[in-house]
Amino acid sequence: MNKFLFFLMFCLSISSYAQKQQFTHQDTLRGSITEERAWWDLTYYHLDIAVHPDTKSITGKNTIHYKVLENHQVLQIDLQSPLIINKVTQNDKELKIRTDGNAHFITLIEKQKKGSINTIEVFYGGKPREAVRAPWDGGISWKKDENGNPFIASSCQGLGASVWWPNKDHMYDEVDSMLVSVNVPKKLMNISNGRLQKVEEHDNDTKTFHWFVSNPINNYGVNINIGDYVHFGEKYQGEKGILDMDYYVLRNNLDAAKKQFKDAPKMMKAFEHWFGPYPFYEDSFKLVEVPYLGMEHQSSVTYGNKYMNGYLGNDLSGTGWGLKFDFIIIHESGHEWFANNITYKDAADMWIHESFTAYSESLFLDYYYGKTAASEYIIGTRKGIKNDRPIIGTYHVNHEGSGDMYYKGANMLHTLRQLIEDDEKWRIILRGLNKDFYHQTVTTKQIEDYISKHTNIDLTAFFNQYLRDTKIPTLEYEFNETGLKYRYVDIVKNFDMPIRLKVDGKDQWITPNATWQTTTLKAKEINIDPNFYIKVQSL
Repeated sequence: MNKFLFFLMFCLSISSYAQKQQFTHQDTLRGSITEERAWWDLTYYHLDIAVHPDTKSITGKNTIHYKVLENHQVLQIDLQSPLIINKVTQNDKELKIRTDGNAHFITLIEKQKKGSINTIEVFYGGKPREAVRAPWDGGISWKKDENGNPFIASSCQGLGASVWWPNKDHMYDEVDSMLVSVNVPKKLMNISNGRLQKVEEHDNDTKTFHWFVSNPINNYGVNINIGDYVHFGEKYQGEKGILDMDYYVLRNNLDAAKKQFKDAPKMMKAFEHWFGPYPFYEDSFKLVEVPYLGMEHQSSVTYGNKYMNGYLGNDLSGTGWGLKFDFIIIHESGHEWFANNITYKDAADMWIHESFTAYSESLFLDYYYGKTAASEYIIGTRKGIKNDRPIIGTYHVNHEGSGDMYYKGANMLHTLRQLIEDDEKWRIILRGLNKDFYHQTVTTKQIEDYISKHTNIDLTAFFNQYLRDTKIPTLEYEFNETGLKYRYVDIVKNFDMPIRLKVDGKDQWITPNATWQTTTLKAKEINIDPNFYIKVQSL
């Protein structure tokens, strides 16, 4: 079966499941800011682990530094079965653990004084969940390369980072900085986020790779990638100076990577133009080959697109434009701005990541091939929209919205660009989002309010229509003796989005709403601008 079709079928099955899903106590513990999470703020992690390919297991500890915001004595740490927390200590004193499914409640002995910075050590181990269909059904992928060497990688968006390491597994609180230390067999390398500080060699034929992340990072963005890698790289002259761009690929794929990864600096140039400076200069930019399709791990973007343009050689738009670039390099790198720089607080708002990043694919085309190419591409992706359920999910239970957050969301943004009618203003808004929400976690309301303010348009009904409803606005029209009669149906309350039409070769705007209106246009036929994501029905 075509892999893309398989992916679509998988998304549909997940969507159907979500519609029937009854949320559980565990969903609430995972998806809400519990009392045991709210009182402390993450400041630093040191994840120090050994990965054992032969037994598909992990052992080690996470040292967690936090600031006390309010006086409290119990904190929540998340780690998913079958991994086990062996013990938790603070100042060399072992602490009591109460386990409730994947949530572990640690009772602290010493009084937690407001404003203090404290540390706990969480020791753990076991065989983490093995990824089934990474990255959509994630965990750890334990594979072999064509030379028989272990080829291992993590992927855990949605499922949660606690599937392979203990942490505060909620998106609202990003750790300020982090050290990732990974011990692997001597003949292998581990590539993680940030910059490589040092490599330690040990007497037991292993090495430990120490990677330091100096910027805030979301928990699912943390990754390990273990294999028989070779490295090449380049220096990119970007908006904030010299950016190190490093590439780690399997030994046999070096020549293919040197050709295919030419899209990486092209991506950086286009996205710095549209979105502003790359958000993680201090931590560098990396592409790392993995045994699955790819993911947006911060400063360590993973790649498995088989060194082909398009999505595994397919054009998702059906227009030909999708074969002008490597989908994974462009899409997953776009997440450095929308997902890693600007991160949703609650999984229900995942559209903030995926809609903007799916839209970034067309902006890449816009930069290199022009506005027509970009429009044709984004319009072409509409065939994948299902309108099965709202783009926004259910809050506080770790529930994301419909897969339509990709291309319905992208077409919503493309439609918004038409309403603004000023491409430079639109670019300033996109750059402004990344500047004003730099390294922050955000809500849908914040994004909506920001765009409404900077467009000077009340977009309340617009966002309600496309984010919170499944209906697509339908323009009904007919010509009568007076002129053009028209209205919208299938709309939310107060929806009155203007649209552009071409009449006798000339552009004209109308502003339909739920009520029939008539204009004196004397044409037998109108052409609605296809850049607006609506349906059209002639009566």
